[in-house]
Amino acid sequence: MSETAKHVVSAPPGSEAGHHASTTKLAVGAIGIVFGDIGTSPLYAFRETFVGAHQLPLDTDHVLGVVSLIFWSMTLVVSIQYVTILMRADNKGQGGSLALVALISSKISGSKYGWVAVLLGVFATALFYGDSMITPAISVLSAVEGLTVVEKSLSPFVIPIAVVLLICLFLLQKRGTAKVGALFAPVMIIYFTVIAFLGISQIIMTPEVLYALNPWYAVKFFITDGFLAFLALGSVVLAVTGSEALYSDMGHFGRGPMRLSWFGFVMPCLLLNYFGQGAMIIGLDSASAAEAIQNPFFFLAPEMWRLPLVILATFATFIASQAVISGAFSITHQAMQMGFIPRLSIRHTSETEGGQIYIPIVNWALMIAVLVLVFTFQNSSNLASAYGIAVTGAVTIDTLLMAVLLVGVWKWKWWYAAPVVILFLIVDGAYFAANLTKVPDGGWFPLLVGAIAFTLLTTWARGRKLMRERMGEVALPMEIFAKSAKNSATRVPGTAIFMASAKGGVPSALLHNIKHNRVLHERVVILTVEIAEIPYVDPDGRCEYHDLGDGFFRAVLHYGFMEETNVPEGLKKMDRCGGEFDMMQTSFFLSRQTLLPSDKPGMPIWREKIFAWMLRNSATAMEFFRLPTNRVVELGSQVRI
Repeated sequence: MSETAKHVVSAPPGSEAGHHASTTKLAVGAIGIVFGDIGTSPLYAFRETFVGAHQLPLDTDHVLGVVSLIFWSMTLVVSIQYVTILMRADNKGQGGSLALVALISSKISGSKYGWVAVLLGVFATALFYGDSMITPAISVLSAVEGLTVVEKSLSPFVIPIAVVLLICLFLLQKRGTAKVGALFAPVMIIYFTVIAFLGISQIIMTPEVLYALNPWYAVKFFITDGFLAFLALGSVVLAVTGSEALYSDMGHFGRGPMRLSWFGFVMPCLLLNYFGQGAMIIGLDSASAAEAIQNPFFFLAPEMWRLPLVILATFATFIASQAVISGAFSITHQAMQMGFIPRLSIRHTSETEGGQIYIPIVNWALMIAVLVLVFTFQNSSNLASAYGIAVTGAVTIDTLLMAVLLVGVWKWKWWYAAPVVILFLIVDGAYFAANLTKVPDGGWFPLLVGAIAFTLLTTWARGRKLMRERMGEVALPMEIFAKSAKNSATRVPGTAIFMASAKGGVPSALLHNIKHNRVLHERVVILTVEIAEIPYVDPDGRCEYHDLGDGFFRAVLHYGFMEETNVPEGLKKMDRCGGEFDMMQTSFFLSRQTLLPSDKPGMPIWREKIFAWMLRNSATAMEFFRLPTNRVVELGSQVRI
C-alpha cells in the first residue's frame, strides 16, 4: 500500500483516449510499487527449492516438475484467485483483508457467525506484520549476496552492506517517498525487462524446458517423489509471495490497470525468468549445475554483466521493501480507524496527498525486527525457512473469507461456490501445510509475531467495547442534562466542543467541567467522530447535527476507514450548529480515561493490564484529530472494565 498512484496524472474525464491514457499510466505506476515483492522472488524461489532444507536432485525431471509447479501456482493463486476473483470483491474500490472483512460485515452483520469473519480478517492482518518484517530482510540480502557470484572474496561484506541499505531505507521513511517514488516505475520496468531477456536467452538454448507448461510434469513430480515433493511446496510458494499485496493495493490503482500490468507485463517477465533458470540448469553438466544452483538468478547473466545485475536487483529489492513498509503504515492506519489499534502518532509526508503517511513507532519496530532477523539468520537461504508461513496463512484465510463472500454477499448457490472454494482450499492449504514443516527452522518467528499482534488487536477492540459499555451504563441522557444545566451554570462567550466516543449520553469531560468550573459556553457542541465500514465517505454526507435547544448541539463527523480524521477541517464545512466555527473562539474538551482493575467478568486481568498499557501509550485525541494545541483542555476520569 503505497504512494506511487499519487504520481500518476489522471487524464481528462469523458474522453475515450483520455481513459485509455489514464489506465496505461496507472498500470505503469502499479509496476513500480505493487509488483515489487512478487517481482523479486526469482532471486531466491527457484534456488531454495533445490538447495533449501529439503534438497532435490538436479536432473531434468525435477527441474521440469519444479518449474511446472511455479507456473501453475502463479496461474491458480495469483492470476485466478486474486487478480480474477478477489479483485472483484472491492469495498468501494479498496482491497485487502480488512477491507474485505468490512465489506462482509456490512452485509452479514446480523448473522451469528459474522464475528468469525472479523477474527479471520484480524488474524490475516496480524500475519501481515510478520511478513512485513521478513520481506525487506530476505529481499535485500538475496540481492546483495549476488556480489559473491561476482567475487567470492566479497562474502564478508554482504551483511554489512545489507544492514547499511536497510537502515537507510527506514531512515528515508520520515521524509516521504514523493520525490523518489516517481523513479520506482522506470527502475522496475527496466528490472522486469532485463530478467525477461535473461530468461529468453536460456530458453532459446534449451527449449525443452517449455514442456513444464504441461501440468503432467508437476503431477509426475508428486508421483515420483511423494512426501519430498510436498515439502518442496514450502519453497515453491516463495514464487507467489506478494500476491496478497496485489489485492491490498487495488484501491490505489484500480482493478483494470492492475490486471493490465499483471497479465500484460509482469507475469510474462517472471515466467520467462523462472523458465530461463530451469533451462540453464538443464543445459549444464552436473558440476556446473551444482555451482549455478547456488545463485541461478545471477548465473543467468554473462560474467561481465553480473555486477550491473546485482546493482539493478538491489534497487528492485529496495523498492519492494519500500512498498511493504508503506503497506504496514497503511494497514495500521486502517486497523486504527476500524478500532483494532489504539491511536498512534501519524505524520503526513506530503502537503497535498493525505495517503502519504509515516507512523514512527511502526517504522522503528520494523527496523529493529528486520535488523535482528539479518543478524540472526545471516543469509537469505536461512531466512527462506522463516518466510512463506505468514503469506500462506494469510492466503488461506482470504480463501475462507472468499467462501463467505461468494455465499453471503454475492449470493452464489452453494453448488457453484463449493467447487471453487474447495479447489483453492486444497491448493492454499497444501502450501500452508508444507510451510508448517518450517516452524522449527524459523517459521516460528512470523507465527509468534502474528500471535502477539492478534492478541494486541483483539485486546484493544474488546477493551474499547467494554469501556464504552461501562461508560454508557452511567451516562446521563443529553436532553435531560441540557434542560437542567441551562440555569445552573454561568454562560460565557465562545464555543465549547466536547469530544465524545458515543452518540448518546453526556461526555465525562462535560460533567467534570460543570462540576469543577461551574460554567458553560454560549454554544456547547457534543462532537462524535464515526468511522464507517467503507474506505471513503461522500463529503456531502460527512456532517450530521441535531439542535438540542438552549445552545446545545450534538454533531457527528463521518469518515471512511481510509480517510484522515481532521476535525478542524471537517468543522469548516459544518456551519449549521449555530453558525460557523472560529477556531480562536473555540475550546476543545477531551476526556482521558484511566483504567482500574476490576473483578467484573469482562476480560482476564492480564488482558486488562495490556489494554491499560495500550491506552496509556496511545496518542492523544488532540494529535489524532489534528486539534489546535492551544485550544485543548483535557479532563481525566477513572473507569473499571
